[in-house]
Amino acid sequence: MASITFNQDSVTLLGNEVKVGDTAPNFILLSNDLKEVTLDDYQGKVKLIAAVPSVDTGVCAEETIRFNKEADTLPNVQVLTISMDLPFAQGRWCAANGVKQLDTLSDHRNADFGKNYGVLIEELRLLARAIFVVDANNKVTYVEYVSEATNHPDYDKALEAAKNA
Repeated sequence: MASITFNQDSVTLLGNEVKVGDTAPNFILLSNDLKEVTLDDYQGKVKLIAAVPSVDTGVCAEETIRFNKEADTLPNVQVLTISMDLPFAQGRWCAANGVKQLDTLSDHRNADFGKNYGVLIEELRLLARAIFVVDANNKVTYVEYVSEATNHPDYDKALEAAKNA
């Protein structure tokens, strides 16, 4: 299992670590309009999935804005940002920050994504920062569990992986 820290303190990740070559686990999340969303809703597309603790924090906001800007350069790639934030808060944040090119999805109800992708922080009930690239056939082609949850992911590697998936 990936080992991470949050503000330099060790935390426990619940769920199963996802590895390159795995079939992407399914999930049930909520969209900003409270509709259930699953992996199947993105069938046939490459998915760049960014798990973040909260879009309403500095690094998470910068990450989401960066991926929103990059989304136009990624043909047939759907960018998803997933957090434990409530759908209403995600919607307000996206509107205030001009984020329209990616989907923000909430895992607050059941922590389904967090458990299935091994990013649920037990002590905080937040998601650890991680990036997953899933190809059009739902095979995982890239994984980064960011070792310190308050650090940025490797944007260049994640974007390159999405372009090549």
